[in-house]
Amino acid sequence: MATAEISPHILQAIEVYSKGTKAWFEDENEAWVSAEVISKEVTDTDVKIIFQNDEQSEREHVFESKLRLLEKNNGATLPPLRNPPRLENIDDLTNLSHLNEPSVLNTIRIRYAQRNIYTYSGIVLIAANPFDRVPLYEPDIIQQYSGRRRGELEPHLFAIAEDAYRCMIREKTNQTIVVSGESGAGKTVSAKYIMRYFATADDKESVGKITKEGGGGMTEVEEQILATNPIMEAFGNAKTTRNDNSSRFGKYIEIQFDKSCNIVGAKIRTYLLERSRLIFQPETERNYHIFYQLCSGAPINERKELDLKDWTKFHYLNQSGTGVIPGVDDVEEFELTQRSLSMVGIAVQTQWQIFRLLAALLHIGNIEIGGRNDATLASDEPSLVTATSLLGIKPLDFKKWLTRRQIITRSESIVTNLNPTQANIVKDSVAKYIYASLFDWLVDVVNRSLSCQEEGVVSTFIGVLDIYGFEHFKKNSFEQFCINYANEKLQQQFNQHVFKLEQEEYVKEKIDWKFIEFSDNQRCIEMIEAKLGILSLLDEESRLPSGSDQGFCDKLYNNFTTPTYKNYFKKPRFSNKAFTVVHYAHEVEYDAEGFMDKNKDTVPDEILTMLQHSDSQFLVDMLHTATEAANASAQSNQNPAPAAASTKPGPMKRGPVGGANKKPTLGSIFKLSLISLMDTIGQTNVHYIRCIKPNEAKVAWVFDANMVLAQLRACGVLETIRISCAGYPSRWTFDDFADRYYALVNSKYWDPHLNPDLHQLCSTILDKAIQDKDKYQVGLTKIFFRAGQLAYLEKLRADRWNECTVLLQKNMRRFITRIRYVRMKELALRLQQVARKKVAQRNMELIRQNNAAVVIQAHVRGYLARQKQKRTLAFVISLQAASKRLLARRYFAHFRENHAATQIQRLVRGWAVRKRIHGERKFITSIQANIRRRQAKKHLQQLRAEAKSASHLQQVSYKLESKVVELTQHLTLHKDEKEQLKVKTTQLEAQVQSWIDKYNKMESKSKSLEISLAEATETKMEYQKLQQAYGELEETYQVSQADLKQRDDTIQQLKDEIEKQKNEMAQLKLRPARIQTDSNSASHNNDVAELKNQIAALKTQLSQSLKAPKRQGSINSPYPRNLSPSSRGGAGRGLSPERGGRSPSTPGVGGAAHRMQSPLSLAGQSSGINNQHSDFTTSPSKLVYAEPEQMRPMSLDHKHLQAVEAEGNPEEAVRTILQDEGLLDEEILNGLIVNLKILPPNSQQLPAHQEVVFPAHNIGLCITQMWRYGYLAESERVLFTVMDTIQKYCLGFSGEDTIVPCAYWLSNAHELLSLVCSTEQELEREMNFNSMNGRRAVGWHDFEKLVATVKYELQCLEDNIYHHWLTELKKRLNKMAVPALIEYQSLPGFIATDNSRFFGKILAGSNQPAFTMDELLNFLNRIYRAMKCYYVSFSVIEQVLTELLKLIGVSTFNDLVMRRNYNSWKRAMQIQYNITRLEEWCKSHEVADATLQLEHLMQAAKLLQLKKVTQQDITTIYDVCWLLAPTQVQKLLQNYYVADYEDPISNDILGAVASRVSSGDTNDILLLDNVSLDDSPYEVPEPETVVTNNYLPAFLQLQRLQRLMSLMTVIQRPAYRKDSMEV
Repeated sequence: MATAEISPHILQAIEVYSKGTKAWFEDENEAWVSAEVISKEVTDTDVKIIFQNDEQSEREHVFESKLRLLEKNNGATLPPLRNPPRLENIDDLTNLSHLNEPSVLNTIRIRYAQRNIYTYSGIVLIAANPFDRVPLYEPDIIQQYSGRRRGELEPHLFAIAEDAYRCMIREKTNQTIVVSGESGAGKTVSAKYIMRYFATADDKESVGKITKEGGGGMTEVEEQILATNPIMEAFGNAKTTRNDNSSRFGKYIEIQFDKSCNIVGAKIRTYLLERSRLIFQPETERNYHIFYQLCSGAPINERKELDLKDWTKFHYLNQSGTGVIPGVDDVEEFELTQRSLSMVGIAVQTQWQIFRLLAALLHIGNIEIGGRNDATLASDEPSLVTATSLLGIKPLDFKKWLTRRQIITRSESIVTNLNPTQANIVKDSVAKYIYASLFDWLVDVVNRSLSCQEEGVVSTFIGVLDIYGFEHFKKNSFEQFCINYANEKLQQQFNQHVFKLEQEEYVKEKIDWKFIEFSDNQRCIEMIEAKLGILSLLDEESRLPSGSDQGFCDKLYNNFTTPTYKNYFKKPRFSNKAFTVVHYAHEVEYDAEGFMDKNKDTVPDEILTMLQHSDSQFLVDMLHTATEAANASAQSNQNPAPAAASTKPGPMKRGPVGGANKKPTLGSIFKLSLISLMDTIGQTNVHYIRCIKPNEAKVAWVFDANMVLAQLRACGVLETIRISCAGYPSRWTFDDFADRYYALVNSKYWDPHLNPDLHQLCSTILDKAIQDKDKYQVGLTKIFFRAGQLAYLEKLRADRWNECTVLLQKNMRRFITRIRYVRMKELALRLQQVARKKVAQRNMELIRQNNAAVVIQAHVRGYLARQKQKRTLAFVISLQAASKRLLARRYFAHFRENHAATQIQRLVRGWAVRKRIHGERKFITSIQANIRRRQAKKHLQQLRAEAKSASHLQQVSYKLESKVVELTQHLTLHKDEKEQLKVKTTQLEAQVQSWIDKYNKMESKSKSLEISLAEATETKMEYQKLQQAYGELEETYQVSQADLKQRDDTIQQLKDEIEKQKNEMAQLKLRPARIQTDSNSASHNNDVAELKNQIAALKTQLSQSLKAPKRQGSINSPYPRNLSPSSRGGAGRGLSPERGGRSPSTPGVGGAAHRMQSPLSLAGQSSGINNQHSDFTTSPSKLVYAEPEQMRPMSLDHKHLQAVEAEGNPEEAVRTILQDEGLLDEEILNGLIVNLKILPPNSQQLPAHQEVVFPAHNIGLCITQMWRYGYLAESERVLFTVMDTIQKYCLGFSGEDTIVPCAYWLSNAHELLSLVCSTEQELEREMNFNSMNGRRAVGWHDFEKLVATVKYELQCLEDNIYHHWLTELKKRLNKMAVPALIEYQSLPGFIATDNSRFFGKILAGSNQPAFTMDELLNFLNRIYRAMKCYYVSFSVIEQVLTELLKLIGVSTFNDLVMRRNYNSWKRAMQIQYNITRLEEWCKSHEVADATLQLEHLMQAAKLLQLKKVTQQDITTIYDVCWLLAPTQVQKLLQNYYVADYEDPISNDILGAVASRVSSGDTNDILLLDNVSLDDSPYEVPEPETVVTNNYLPAFLQLQRLQRLMSLMTVIQRPAYRKDSMEV
């Protein structure tokens, strides 16, 4: 056959094997090995290709074949091609360019070596068991996959769960996730994590979905669903040779959802519990976990009651010799099992009834049955007595029917003895029956507890099927037969599903396709479950009295050794008690011994009756419940269609006790339940997870290629690939295909400036590259290729790129050489110019030096001559100076001697005169002193005599008393006159008001009359009269006001006089004390005491007269005040320091742990806080700003200030304002809080401190004056009302609207706190000063309690405002961080597209990120400017910006780590540039330390830019990125997106990086802990020294507050300053 006669596609396939191409060859040890083409020979009839082994260079592989043979088998014998390195680590096997068995195995092996245990294969997720702890199931990981489409993140079982959840929501259909695999592959753990995902994932997109914070807020139903895992594992799992926690049953869990997609319930179906494990375990295996947990974890009292011992003492537990699992604590597991049982609604008493049954089963296993021919059993056998006691049955009856059997005929019943073997079988069957019934009862109880009982609530469900994989042991029995039968059914369903999806894809794309043949195992299934199938023959043999295992085998040989079943059934050569079934995965030889007993699983009716009438009520109820559940399950399985529709779960259990022929066998029950399961799965949308066991020894991260390959074949993955390869396995969208292969055609077809048509471009490429039209199909959105076509296209592409590369290299080399020549020529010319220039410069320099030498000589000679002349002149001058100095010294010595003599004479003469005068003065002074002393003694005697005269003191007292009475009467008279004037003033005001009303009415009437009757004069005259009357009334009112003012002045003068009298009385108080001290006469003591009493009475009268017009109750009042008004209920102040047990002096209130609700957050709790304020609106819809010119710093109104000064006593005016509490509160709440216009932040410059109105200053001054005048309770009410209003006002804003008001009032709250602290210190100093001067302070303790409470509540107010503000800011920033910092590209020249397409203009443009970096910085600028404008404490600014930057750093880093096909070096440069901009912003705003929160992201960006070729590069990466954990480094390198011009990271490098990951390191985490959006720690800054400003803008129109501020200015002057703390 000539080459021309060979099909083009065969020649094309051979052409692909060019030199350097790699292919696969089978290997005994490694399954498949890779080799590279080194030579190829193709003749007219033969082809010979020689390959060199990649691992062993000396080893060669030779492929030889006839072209005719290749034509016949369509090239199937050619060596499978290996994929390029960049595709070998791909996460979806269907995207491999060469989709074959060795490539699939190699991809899974490479990913497993890099610690990637999950890989997609189309609709299937392949999960390789790592046998190690991996950080892939944390709550943060769950939230990352929540809401993401499949393919956005790395393969994960969470992605499958999310896909099923989204399909359920989108299509409103039920879903099923099938988790399969052999024992030890990780099925149970995978199913457990899937259930945890549904219970903890937070879906914020669904309307009505209950949100979960951080994955921790589960509902009670969700917690119960997760609690079923420990229960099912304890009672249904055991240690096997392949798995330490192997499920010995199959289960299908339905997780039920309502219409809002909330979990409302669950149901469990179980399949084929391995009953035989209860009575026997092979070597190194264990019984069910619950028995070991009970033996280890039961308390001492219960151990004695149940007679529990160590597990080695029980026959059912010690047969294998293994009772401990490394790393598992049975005591802790027992506690977990008990908690789980309680969570699903099983009471503790019922739990111990369950454990009582389990203990009874252990004792049944220890019953020793003796005898040779007939079985014997002692009545007092200890285990028999204990077991029957725990079961509540009679020992003799149980012993009787263990050793005997009753045969009932038509006429009589015959009782025969059993041999020891038969008796032991009966004993074991009883134990298996009780345990199986207990397991079914548990499932039924769990279902009743978890299933939703309300009709119509359950809308859809997601089922999770955790079922055993294909099993093939040395000895295979009935259990393995049922397991493999179930896998046959599942594989058939899987093949049909894949085939259905494949054909649906073809139909959807409207391409021509032919029927795809696939391996159909329907014949094998029919052989097992047909009417005359294996299970039917087994049931038939089981019902025969003389049935045996050999008879069953003979029937199989007779029925299935026919040509029809020759490919599915075989008879072993060397055994007559075994048979072989050819399953889809492997041939399995089954040993028929024990098939009959395991299928019948019978218990004598006598023992059943005994158990059903036990004294243990729990045992009776349990058996009854289990029997009913089994009957219900049997009925549902007999009607599979309704069962599938209702999906009612139930354990697969035998029917009620009855006739032998009516008892269903275990095989028939399992068949019906499996058919029902298939019907249920068939009505749902199925998702598949295939668990793979990488090695038999369960060693972490060890990959056994042959073992994995066998599992891939058994689980149907390779069959899926074969089905795909039979059709069109490779599918490319038009844009991806054009982007990949556009270079195969001329540039005129894809020039972006010509706006080419994408479909036309793809057609041109296909027409040029592939001649055979049958090798591809063009669909609506995709292009479908036959197997091998992509390899050919890749070869053409590589050849084209090589040609282009050679062309580019040629032109570049020519360009470089020409440039080099031109540069050398220019360099030579420049060198010549430089040389000539240097010579000329040298000559010029010589000439210049000669001229310079002559000039220098002239200047040097002149210099030397001048120096000589200067020296001579200096010598002459120095000689003259020496001569003159000598003469001057001589003259000065003579003058000094004369002057000294003169001074001595002067001093001697002066001394003599002073001595004489001092003597005379001393004599005169002594005479005067003696005379004055004599006169003073005489005067003292007169004074003493006068002081002893009592009548004199009485006269003084009488005069003072009369004067006090007179002053009191005069004061009372003035008070009465003042009251009369007040009444008259009120009447005048009312009269004025009535005239005003009349005036207003007449004015309105006059206007109307003026319009209608312009010439009416009578109305005008009346109007003028009214105006005149109004003027007169107004003058009268002014006169009355002046009179009142004059009388107030008079009263004030009287008060001053009384104050003077008070001082005189204080002086008189001291005089009797002196008299009493000096008096030695006892006769005058009574008179002195009487005078003291009179003085005390006068003091009382003065005190009453002074305090009568004033308000009672000051800080020094003798009556202590209560700081908690009775009108406030006890619940309202539950958090005050004295009542809440919390110290108010703590300067910081940090986070939610310290964030306590203050009474400010309890609206309307007390009627004592003025009810008139209950109508205030504190939830504004819009913030009103003040105009800048309105906020200019101004002093007080001087005219108003002068008027205040002229009033007389400002303190009384302050008292009057403070007494009117309601109006003052109204102005504070409305004017200073709710309706206050805030100065907007200025972007140009910060306002001066005087320009910012701080309501806290005015409020603080009001409160301070209340404290000084003794209004403690009133001040407390005002303060709490103010704080409550501020908090409600701030909480009324959301989003970005919170920036200005929250920053403003946070600053004001701290200002108010600082004012309170400074006032407390000032009053404390005054109190201490008064105490030192003997003036006692009364009520100080109550004042301290009030201040402590106020400080604590202000701290709470600050914390609440900060918390709300940060929550709103972080919610906004959380949406901006990732788009602005990760997706936004602002660095020109390094723009990276999403898929690195070369001609992005042809395809759809990339979407712009939702936010830019400029918007993020503007957002931070607004926050910073607001805080600086309102003078927020710098420590608070640091806290705010640090918390926001921490949110940015954590959210962006976690997003970057989880992204795939995105992280390239260009992206890293953009991210680093964005980080740099953010760092510069922080440095320019004095928060450089906050940039530490971005260090993880910065190091991740550096990692993506560093070289990743050699091991040294990896070491450098770990040195530079020291903050990143090994897992994070590994994840970033795995997700690194390699451009076409880059070499992919080698698998050796990725393997080396993966080897650094340690599962035992708790610090080795993948994702950083998320920053909570709802909690922000806050440290209240220390109180500061505040300079109060009494200024209030005029536009506020707060008359009382403005008057109060003016009065405060007057009072604070030294002349008016009075001490309020003295008595």
